[in-house]
Amino acid sequence: MAAIFLGEAISIIAELIASRRFGKSGGDVTMLLPMFLLISFGGILLVFGYALGYMHLKNIWIIVAISVGAILVVEPILTLLLFGDVPTTGSLIGLMLGVLGTLAAVFL
Repeated sequence: MAAIFLGEAISIIAELIASRRFGKSGGDVTMLLPMFLLISFGGILLVFGYALGYMHLKNIWIIVAISVGAILVVEPILTLLLFGDVPTTGSLIGLMLGVLGTLAAVFL
């Protein structure tokens, strides 16, 4: 589970930093190379986390729910920290519904 959370976090960081750098550089693709390497490492952790999780839990849907849950928790926090943007009302409602759906998938 830790590999999934860390892989998602690294991938999200790479995506957010890439979008920020790409916007500031005026579309210079060379600014994205370090982010491609970072997201590749995050992907390796995700594949490892999925494989190890399935090997122990024998239910891929629990692993998928954990992955989606990691995205639902990590991405808004990192977006707030890196961009300083506060979510709109609709975004916040959608986030809460997504969290409830993930909890339902894991516990029901």
